[in-house]
Amino acid sequence: MNIETLINADFRGCIQAVRHGETIFEKAYGFADLANRVPNEPDTKFATASAGKVFVAAGILQLIERGRLNFSGRIGDLLDFDLRAIDRNITVEELLTHTSGIPDYFDESIMEEYEDLWRDYPNYKIRSNRDLLPLFLDKPMMYPRGSRFQYNNTGFVVLAMILESVTGAAFDEYLRDSLFIPCGMTSTGYYELDRLPAKCASNYIYDAETQTYRTNIFSVDAKGTGAGGAFTTVGDIGRFWEHLMSGKVISPDMTAKMIENHSGDARCYGYGIWLREQNGIYFPYFQGSDPGVSFISSYKKETETVVTLVSNYGDDVWQLHRKLTAELY
Repeated sequence: MNIETLINADFRGCIQAVRHGETIFEKAYGFADLANRVPNEPDTKFATASAGKVFVAAGILQLIERGRLNFSGRIGDLLDFDLRAIDRNITVEELLTHTSGIPDYFDESIMEEYEDLWRDYPNYKIRSNRDLLPLFLDKPMMYPRGSRFQYNNTGFVVLAMILESVTGAAFDEYLRDSLFIPCGMTSTGYYELDRLPAKCASNYIYDAETQTYRTNIFSVDAKGTGAGGAFTTVGDIGRFWEHLMSGKVISPDMTAKMIENHSGDARCYGYGIWLREQNGIYFPYFQGSDPGVSFISSYKKETETVVTLVSNYGDDVWQLHRKLTAELY
């Protein structure tokens, strides 16, 4: 099988496929720095948008296994600020499964462009989870908690704040020490856009009017939060899957719970992770999309196959992922 023939000639980003721990395909395309024509490489750090929710979920599940938190814990007992009209009885599990009804600062069912958030509230102010409070704290509940599934970004911002409350550490520092370092993910972290480390790709948005590209520095949070925004490499994602699915991040029993369908909805969702059916088999995946960012990574247990695609131009990684997994799975 020639994987290269399945990849669109205009794709920009990086792709990796791993089977039984061995890399069977890995290649980068396009430029990390378009103006200076610096190419993307396999060890380039890419933004991943909402894909970071899986890391927050893993951190929360670690705390539950260690007895420092429980699924039925209520946000009213875990947070130290006035929740106003938000239901204090929302549970950790409801946040993990997008069934909480908590007001979403970016409701994807009615808003199309994430960068529209920053027309009245400067994105450079968003450098911690609490910086997002003004965007949702005065909004009403979306629906009664536990009554249905609806993807919700605020829920994972709140989970990150709970993680911070329980551990006393910034959520990204906790994830670094308890997840990234143990998994060997040395090129993964939450970085400020105006303080990016070496080997990070810029993200580009096409301007149809001028037929030019602009970066997304005014279109996304200045630093990632519990809702997403981690930078990582395709290799680090492979290491994350290996450690997660072998019971090294959380126990095998908890891992099994993480990748069960808890959403009560046809759109299958576990704890911070999606599930997709293919030929009668469900496999877990996580994904993200922001202006200039597109990411997806999936795992097939039977063959220990990981397929990861990321684009720093917002290219259609989903269609390409379907083609690749049709061959590899």
